[in-house]
Amino acid sequence: MTSAPHAERRPGWRVYLLRCRDGSLYAGATNDLARRLERHALGKGARYTRSRLPVALVYEERAKDRGAALRREAELKRLDRAGKLALVADRRKGRGRGAGVSARRGAPRRSTAARSAPRARRRAR
Repeated sequence: MTSAPHAERRPGWRVYLLRCRDGSLYAGATNDLARRLERHALGKGARYTRSRLPVALVYEERAKDRGAALRREAELKRLDRAGKLALVADRRKGRGRGAGVSARRGAPRRSTAARSAPRARRRAR
């Protein structure tokens, strides 16, 4: 079954990482973490996790709203395995939200000014 020590029912959006039976990591977002973990455990969650049961919750973080949760989920999905494992390890050590790990393959996060700078648009082909 699912190991979900931090999945008590708390309102609000959450982003989470599951460790699957094969050792892979799955990132997701939900507004009811306990219910979502139940769905994963029953094989009715994401297609990815259905064939990799059981799954265990190894990381979760709060998100301000649905948009923020989906953006953060996308960031986590872009991380390589080492970046995700570093995030899990940092959380276990109590260092908070990733301790400076970004979605750029485990690279340090860019400063606020660098993140808000406009990016050049690519030409449509």
